[in-house]
Amino acid sequence: MKLTQRLSLKLRLTLLFLLLALGAWCAASVVAWQQTSHKLDKLFDTQQMLFAKRLMAMDLSTLNGTVQVRDMPKKAKNGHLDDDALAFAIYSRDGKMLLHDGENGRDIAWHPGRDGFDDGYLQGDNDEWRFLWLTAPDGNTRIVVGQEREYRQEMALDIVTSQLTPWLVALPVMLLLLVVLLGRELRPLKNLTQNLRHRAPDATDPLTTTGLPGEVRPLVEALNHLFTRTREAMLRERRFTSDAAHELRSPLTALKVQTDVALLSQDDPQAQEKALMQLHAGIDRASRLVEQLLTLSRLDSLANLDEIEPIPMADLLQSAVMDSYHPAQQAGIEIRLTLNAPQARHVGQALLLSLLVRNLLDNAVRYSPRGSVVDVTLDTHSFSVRDNGPGIAPEALARVGERFYRPPGQQQTGSGLGLSIVKRIAALHRMTVSLSNIDRGGFEARIGW
Repeated sequence: MKLTQRLSLKLRLTLLFLLLALGAWCAASVVAWQQTSHKLDKLFDTQQMLFAKRLMAMDLSTLNGTVQVRDMPKKAKNGHLDDDALAFAIYSRDGKMLLHDGENGRDIAWHPGRDGFDDGYLQGDNDEWRFLWLTAPDGNTRIVVGQEREYRQEMALDIVTSQLTPWLVALPVMLLLLVVLLGRELRPLKNLTQNLRHRAPDATDPLTTTGLPGEVRPLVEALNHLFTRTREAMLRERRFTSDAAHELRSPLTALKVQTDVALLSQDDPQAQEKALMQLHAGIDRASRLVEQLLTLSRLDSLANLDEIEPIPMADLLQSAVMDSYHPAQQAGIEIRLTLNAPQARHVGQALLLSLLVRNLLDNAVRYSPRGSVVDVTLDTHSFSVRDNGPGIAPEALARVGERFYRPPGQQQTGSGLGLSIVKRIAALHRMTVSLSNIDRGGFEARIGW
């Protein structure tokens, strides 16, 4: 594991701030040094030029071949006198020194070809100097004014140090304040950590986002969304367990009774055969109930559909009608398919839509009397399944589709889950379900999109 992964966020932020502050301070020092050195060079070059022009304004014609010595004005450096502020010398046209300042000026070497500013060295000295060479208007004398580079550099260093030292001194104070502020700002994260650490495994109540930084709030909101989905999954599982236990109790009790009857009717073959037939029918009902419960549980766990595609609704209805045709014939019911819009399509999962249609057809066949006709009609944006059965009482029509609800007076066996499955599949496919009685008798389920 990397070292940075083992360090706390507060310590990492503090170290990063320290590195950034030191890097910024170093970069500012370099920039300040360069700019200050440049400005001082311009200032002292101007000073040299003014001093040289004052020397040139002197009456240089009185100088003879004897070297004259003049006292050089002292420059104050940091409150002290500095003899290296400026040095000068005056030469004749042929290179003879006529005048110097009595200090470093005597060591300035003659250079006949130089004019203007130039860098060089004193005789017998390795320190770099800045020289200004000017020729008098009469051309008989040349003036040179020099200044040691080290003097300028020390001046620049003093200025830069005086500017940047307070920032370097303030850095520990800034670090201390940073640690205090980080601890204060990260306290909500610490509280959140404690809350999660002591949270019950089955707790699904949302976490509070009050006082959390904006960068952390999306994480907490995602956790709350996860808790919501977990709560819904737990509720679905509990509801499925409760529904299965409640709905399977009666079929299993009936199966046990029919089994006992078959065992006790060994001397009566007809009674035993009837009990076994009822036992077989009860097993079919229980199997269908378990299958519908599992189907509804899987549908409840879906939030969105994957692997969807445009589905030709005509082909889908034809396939569902063919699957239901044989059971309908056995029940004495005819199924008719009318395709008013054979090109109609809808995006979805073919398997789920086939399950939707089969449940509608199964309900129509199951609750229609013998000799009835079930009409399946496809239009441009809907299809309908219509039977000519007894229909549903108006007071019960509003509750049709609720789980395990069956209208009173039903003679056919069922669990009341078929239309619940239909509504759930329709909702996943963004379809509408309309259930209504027909004026001339019968019941119609229309699926629109």
